[in-house]
Amino acid sequence: MSVVNASQHVMSPLTVSLVQGATRWHDPAANREYYGALVRTVKGSDLIVLPETFLSGFSNDTALSADTMDGEGVEWLRALAIETGSVICGSLAIRENGTVYNRLLWMRPDGNFAQYDKRHLFRMAGEHTRYGGGSERLIVELKGWRILPQVCYDLRFPVWLRNRRLAEATGGMDYDLVLFVANWPAPRRHPWRTLLRARAMENLSYVIGVNRVGVDGNDLPYAGDSAVIDPVGETLVELGALEQVITVVLDPAPLLTHRERFPAWMDSDEFTLHAD
Repeated sequence: MSVVNASQHVMSPLTVSLVQGATRWHDPAANREYYGALVRTVKGSDLIVLPETFLSGFSNDTALSADTMDGEGVEWLRALAIETGSVICGSLAIRENGTVYNRLLWMRPDGNFAQYDKRHLFRMAGEHTRYGGGSERLIVELKGWRILPQVCYDLRFPVWLRNRRLAEATGGMDYDLVLFVANWPAPRRHPWRTLLRARAMENLSYVIGVNRVGVDGNDLPYAGDSAVIDPVGETLVELGALEQVITVVLDPAPLLTHRERFPAWMDSDEFTLHAD
């Protein structure tokens, strides 16, 4: 059942599939085959979410991991979105004008796409020395939902992720769902699980996090823990540490009811966000 939010946007239930896979290290062809097979098990989803750097693994060897916007990876993702009739998102290492970006692509089933370059680069692994960072948030719309897609380490920065306070006539906030694609290692799984819930509660928003599993080429293990969190911080779905594809339907009604009954956004602090 569709509902109308305060900004007069019609929001319909949103069917989302989480693809939690064991990315092959520095093997784009194998990953295309692997993730293509997983995605094709999903039928009828509005949105399919893949992990961060799903064609290479999270690697600082940009000579091996980076593709280009006219390379095989982007064209394959476009063809897969057209084939499935779903929006597909996940991040790729993309080289552009001499700089490599950890770039999330929001690939639509008509072949068009939007993009977001990871803002916060994981300095503990040297990502900030080998990749360029983005400076603009991306908000996309799907079935009336305003969605903020983000990448991994961005999860730790609440000011960047803050649901911006808008005029009440426009619904009060600028997004309804924030999603994170990640390669978040198992030794830090407690912060991953905790912060996903915190971001939902403080932003009165649904949250989706999709992480990988397995062990990467740096011998780092990944525990998965992909999850869907509701706007009060309750877990709707949480996956374990194995390869898994699961589909959920997000209902806009509980979100809008919670925002009406608990309008904390009306007391939020105004701020200006600078790129640097």
